[in-house]
Amino acid sequence: MSILKLKPSCKDYIWGGSRLAEEYGKECDKEVIAETWELSCHPDGPSYIVNGPYVGKTLKQYIDIEGRDVLGVNCRRFRDFPILTKFIDAKDNLSIQVHPDNRYALKNEKQYGKTEMWYVMDAGEEAFLYYGFKREVSKEEFAKRIQEDTLLEVLHAVPVQKGDVLFIESGTIHAIGKDILIAEIQQNSNVTYRVYDYGRVGKDGKKRDLHIEKALAVTNRVPIVKGRNSYPHVADCDYFTVDKLNLDGNVMKKLEGNVSGASFASILMLDGEGTISNGNERLSFKKGDSFFLAAGSGTYTVEGSCDALITTIREKAAPVRIGIDIGGTTTKIGLVDIHQQLLACEEMDTDPDRTAEAVIEEIAQRVLGLLERQGILMDQCIGAGIGVPGTVDRKSGIVRYSNNMKWEDVKLAEKIGVYLPIPVRIANDADCAALGEAAAGAGKECQDVIMLTLGTGVGGGIILDGEIYEGKGIGGSELGHMVIVEDGEPCTCGRRGCLEAYVSASALIRDAKRALGKEMTPEEIFAGASGGNEVLKDIVDLYIRRLGIGIVNIVNIFRPQLVLIGGGISAQGENLLGPLREIVKKNCFGGEKGELPEIETAALGKNAGMIGAASLI
Repeated sequence: MSILKLKPSCKDYIWGGSRLAEEYGKECDKEVIAETWELSCHPDGPSYIVNGPYVGKTLKQYIDIEGRDVLGVNCRRFRDFPILTKFIDAKDNLSIQVHPDNRYALKNEKQYGKTEMWYVMDAGEEAFLYYGFKREVSKEEFAKRIQEDTLLEVLHAVPVQKGDVLFIESGTIHAIGKDILIAEIQQNSNVTYRVYDYGRVGKDGKKRDLHIEKALAVTNRVPIVKGRNSYPHVADCDYFTVDKLNLDGNVMKKLEGNVSGASFASILMLDGEGTISNGNERLSFKKGDSFFLAAGSGTYTVEGSCDALITTIREKAAPVRIGIDIGGTTTKIGLVDIHQQLLACEEMDTDPDRTAEAVIEEIAQRVLGLLERQGILMDQCIGAGIGVPGTVDRKSGIVRYSNNMKWEDVKLAEKIGVYLPIPVRIANDADCAALGEAAAGAGKECQDVIMLTLGTGVGGGIILDGEIYEGKGIGGSELGHMVIVEDGEPCTCGRRGCLEAYVSASALIRDAKRALGKEMTPEEIFAGASGGNEVLKDIVDLYIRRLGIGIVNIVNIFRPQLVLIGGGISAQGENLLGPLREIVKKNCFGGEKGELPEIETAALGKNAGMIGAASLI
C-alpha cells in the first residue's frame, strides 16, 4: 500500500467561508470551514487515511507503525514530520500576523517556526494580501503603530490573482485578504503571533488575543525587495520543494512521476478529475483531494485533467552552525544543530605565542576536518560564530585587542572567511558563554539573563530580549570592571577597586595567602571555611558580600529574570548561592516587593561558549 488518500481536519475560524464545502466537497459538522489541514501530523489537526488497511488511522499513526523510512532519507534531519498542507478560504480578512523562525519558536513555543508558501487558487477582482512593509520601520514605530491601530498604513498591500505564488519566510509580517482561496504549504507548525485583528471578537465575545511582545521580537522590519526565485520549482527551501502539475486532458492528459527513497510525495489536487495509479493500485481523484505516496513507491501515473501541487523534501542536511570558543590556552570547536545540541566537538591548543594568522588557519583546518569526519558538507553549514576574549568589534568582525591572545586589530571574521565560505559572526567569549546558557542551558526559559564567570578574572555577559547587549560602541559589557570599593585593590585593568579585584578566583587566593601565608585553592578555602576555620570563614564571608554587592548593582540596573554564576567557583553551589540570594533580597531596590531574579549556577560548563558562539548565527 503506497498511495494514501487523506481526509483533513477542518477549522472554523471566524474569517472563513463555505467554498471548501460547496465547491471542494469538504465534509465538516461546522457551519464555516476556514481551513482544511490536508496533509498533517500536527496534534492540533491531523489528517486521516480513508483507504486501504490503515483506513481511519491518522497519518502519524501510519508513520509510527510503518516506520520513518516511509518519509525518505531526506527527512532524517527533521525531528517531526516536516510539513503541513492546507486549503484556506478567506471570506474575510485574516489578522495581521508573523511567524517566528526555528530558533525562537523551539525556545519559546517548543515547536518549529514557520516558513510557508501560498498558491492563489482563486481571488476576487479587488483581492489583495499584506506582504511585508512598504519601508523600513523601527521597533519603536512598529510598537507605536500597533498600539495606535495605524499599522496598515506601513504594510505592503499586494494585489493577487489566480496562479500567483508568494513565499513567506519566517519573520515576514503578512495577512491574507478577503475573497481569496489559497493552497498553503508550510513548516509543520501552528505558531502564529497576531498583531492586529480589525477589532474583531471571538466566539466568546472577547477580542482575540494579540501577541505583541513576541511579534516585536521576531518581525523583520525591512521591506522585502523581491520575491524568492525558485525556478524551475513553484517554491523551494530547506523545508519543502513544490512543483506544479498541469494536465489539460487533451494535449497533456497523462504524466508519469517517480517517488524515490529520498522523499515521500504529497499530491494536492487543486482542480480537475481523473485517476492516480502506482503498481496495481488505482484511485480516482477530484479537485480538493489529497494523496500521500510513501518514499520508495516508485513510478506513479496521473491521468485526466488537473492542476496539482506536488511537494517533496529535497536533499539537505539539518542546518548546522559552527561554534568556536577561542581561549588563551585552549580553543574548542563544535558543530551545533537547530536544537542547540552539540553534534561533535574537539579541542586544540591555542598557543598565544603564535601569530594570529597561524592560529586562525589551524582553527579553520580543524573545522574542515571535523566537518569531513562527520560527513557534513560545507554548504550544509549556515554560518560560524566565534567567541574570543578581549575587546571585540562585532559589526566589523575585528578583535580590537585581546591581552590573552596578544592580538590587536585582527580581522578575525574576514581571515577565517578565507577558509570557511559561510557567514561568520564574532563576539566576546564571556558574551558567548552567556548566550549559550540563555539558548540551551540554565537560562533557556528566560529572555533576560546576566552571567558572571568567576575564574582567573571576572567575565560577564548580558542577554536582553534573547540577544547580547553591548551598547552602541564596541567591546561589549565589562561587568567585572565596575568599581565596588573606591581606591581599593589594584585590578588587572590598571584601575583600583573593580569587582574582579575582589571576587575572581585570583583575588580569593590572594586574600587567603595574605591571611595564612600559604597558597590555597578556592576549593580548599571554601572547605576550610565550612570546617570551622574562622580566618577562612571571614575571608569567604567577605568574598560573598563583595560578590553580592556586584550582583545587587547589576540587578538594580538591568532587572534580569536570572543571574547565572559560572567559572570554577560556581562549583560551590548552594554554599555560594544561598547567601547571595539573601544579599540580593535585602539590598536590591524595592526588595521582595519588586521582582527579584533567580540566582543559579551555569549548566553547560565548557560547552557554553561553543553553543553561544553558534547562536550568533
